[in-house]
Amino acid sequence: MDIQELMVRASWLYHVEGLTQAQIGERMSLTRRRVNELLGEALDKGVVRISFSSSLAENVALEARLCSRFGLEEAVVAPTPSDPAHMHAVIGRAAAAFLDRVVRNRKPRAIGVGWGATLHETVLHMTGANEPDMRIRSLMGGLTRGSEINTFEIVRSFAKVLNAKCHYFAAPIYAGSEGAHDVIMAQPVFQEFLRDGSNVDLSFLSVGDVTGKSLQVRYGLPSQTDIGELVAAGAVGDLLGRYLDTEGRPIDHPLNRQVISPDLEAYRGIPSRIIASGGPHKHAILRATVRAGLATAIVTDADSARWLLDGG
Repeated sequence: MDIQELMVRASWLYHVEGLTQAQIGERMSLTRRRVNELLGEALDKGVVRISFSSSLAENVALEARLCSRFGLEEAVVAPTPSDPAHMHAVIGRAAAAFLDRVVRNRKPRAIGVGWGATLHETVLHMTGANEPDMRIRSLMGGLTRGSEINTFEIVRSFAKVLNAKCHYFAAPIYAGSEGAHDVIMAQPVFQEFLRDGSNVDLSFLSVGDVTGKSLQVRYGLPSQTDIGELVAAGAVGDLLGRYLDTEGRPIDHPLNRQVISPDLEAYRGIPSRIIASGGPHKHAILRATVRAGLATAIVTDADSARWLLDGG
């Protein structure tokens, strides 16, 4: 039996009939090592070609391209839902599986989180863990109204599902004025927040856009703030309540001097920075954050991934 026939027979038994390499060795009177060599040669020489019929195979390829293009450490691409209303749930499920793996493998001592519907969906779908020494910290102030998507509830929910310590930050997202911001942030408790809030191993955030779909626009902005002013100043969305331009730089607007959250320099000091967002309204701000290197990993949908690769 020549080498070509050996490769074909071994590959057929392995890929089609599902035999183990040891079983193939017994049937063909070969060592397991020789079977392994034949399977490798068959792939290398094109005698056997493996294809995936699942659409998920394309998502895996998109993940690799996103990492290569934007210098990401990891990317997770979920199928784009046919109904846009399900986007938060789809991204949340994918992010939950990713975070479960990260917590299990890396054992971060402290995780910093933001707020929003995507994070709410993520924590709902996490398997959970028992990490009593882990700390979950809010990285920004919260809404003054109660809500399951509020920073305080998000922190509590993550701490509960991971059986971790919970560290709230009892402050609004924005101070009433620049002067009020300076007074608030001069207090020792808030200085400690900025120091400890940035001193986490991993952050998990979503980004906000500047459309009416944005929860930040609807619920988080001070009543006197006109979103049109932010757009006119170049904003395409926000990260940690800080509005950024197309290159991921903070715009020159008073609101960015009122936000109660770590500045971008402190945020960049977090070793692992995960951003989970998707949908057409998030495209511009997603592109800004990955261009600026503000994320080390992203979780998004397939259509958004293609847009980033084609236009990002």
